[in-house]
Amino acid sequence: MGSGRAASEALLAYRAVLKATRKTFAGDTLMLRESAAEVRKKFEENRDAKSEEEIKQLLDDAREASSFISTMIVQAHRTDKGSFAVKPGMEHAGATLEIPSEEILKKGG
Repeated sequence: MGSGRAASEALLAYRAVLKATRKTFAGDTLMLRESAAEVRKKFEENRDAKSEEEIKQLLDDAREASSFISTMIVQAHRTDKGSFAVKPGMEHAGATLEIPSEEILKKGG
């Protein structure tokens, strides 16, 4: 894989992961900011990857992360009554959803 092609694929993978986080965490400023920072950090940590095999694995990992974020994470929203509601979309079809406990949700919000 040429370095230009690898850089191009890395940029596409980076954008895909960011797009997945923006969609999944829409309306949650803290999660949007923190997830974008984490994605950038992970890509920066691997900026100097040289071997074709390592680059391929990193790109595969990024694609998997994008898919996981899009299909396996559902953002809970606080209702007017103070409880939380989860509304999975079609992209979550077939996924097993784990609802966090009220205790965990209270810590976060």
